[in-house]
Amino acid sequence: MRGRDPHEVHRVATPLELLFDLTFVVAFGVAASQFAHLLAEGHLGGALAGFCFATFAVSWAWINFSWFASAYDTDDWVYRLTTMIQMVGVLILALGLPQLAASIDHGGHLDNRIVVAGYVVMRIALVAQWLRAAYEDPPRRAACLTYAGAVAVAQLGWIASIFVDTSVTVSLVIAALLALTEMSGPLVAERRMGGTPWHAHHIAERYGLLAIIALGEGVVGTVASLTAAVEELGWSTDTVLVAVAGTALTFGMWWVYFAEPFGPLLHERRQRSFTFGYLHIPVFGAIVATGAGLHTAAYYIEHHSALGATGTVLSVAVPVGVYILLVAASRVLLTGDRAPTAVLSTTLSAVVLVAAVVAAAAGVPMAWCLLIVTAAPVVTVASRAWLAGRFVRNGARVSRPV
Repeated sequence: MRGRDPHEVHRVATPLELLFDLTFVVAFGVAASQFAHLLAEGHLGGALAGFCFATFAVSWAWINFSWFASAYDTDDWVYRLTTMIQMVGVLILALGLPQLAASIDHGGHLDNRIVVAGYVVMRIALVAQWLRAAYEDPPRRAACLTYAGAVAVAQLGWIASIFVDTSVTVSLVIAALLALTEMSGPLVAERRMGGTPWHAHHIAERYGLLAIIALGEGVVGTVASLTAAVEELGWSTDTVLVAVAGTALTFGMWWVYFAEPFGPLLHERRQRSFTFGYLHIPVFGAIVATGAGLHTAAYYIEHHSALGATGTVLSVAVPVGVYILLVAASRVLLTGDRAPTAVLSTTLSAVVLVAAVVAAAAGVPMAWCLLIVTAAPVVTVASRAWLAGRFVRNGARVSRPV
């Protein structure tokens, strides 16, 4: 475990990494399901708090493993076994999400025992991997030990938090402090301790794959919810329109993300890796929240939702808008230019989303309003292409940023 070549050609995700990602399908699916359930009951505060806690824990655990694997993937039996242990931890965490969401919704004591148990299993396995890297890669020992130390200290705090008998609000504040402790480790290790040999194109591919997994969860969850609606009420125009809207919206969000590859941008600007990496946590959350909003639309069709048509449309439109904004911000912050294009395309998309909500408030059927929402990613992609084309002359792109 001496470190991979950060300039290795044709570096792609390994089969083990792809298998590891499948456990996050389960975790994202449970988080989206709990979010949709609480939204349908009209418990907005509990739904948001529980969802943010869950998606951060899941995304952050994935991010740490992926950056470690980018630098130190030896793919030997020890590495494979520690990865399997982390997969078990993800599944344990997912099993604890319903209790966590319920405790936040009801108030009182935060029931995070199972979630913390799964999280600690994942993180202790990662600590072992960082310690192995520190032992076998002496030039980068300081960075590896910094990673291991930050994670280990935070795990002691997470274990202690189980036994703290306090309000949900105080428990969430403690959780935020522990999260900041863990997030500070990579910052110190990469900026102050020499860093690790992570591969920019590999990292960009890994993030893109998780984005696809999150988008896929939305499709699977929507189909499952609509299947229940069809079994109970039969086929209807609303059912068909929501299915079409879910598929079109997923495709549009995929196109927004992959309109321009992140790999070359990150390779040229490695110093902005934290901007890229950390900003993707809410990006993943917005994708999963969009899927939850589509679940809520299925609940609305079944007449099992306390939300009206406007609230249901908002549950989809808001995360879609957040997603478009964050993807645009990621590119602007990573490239340092193209802000005018990002501002205009995001504004046009916001106008479409607002129109969908206004239409719902005016009495337009919910399913038709969701079709309007699906136009937002289309507007984003089309406006970016149009603005880029304005600065193309005689088949050659002018250097002026767009």
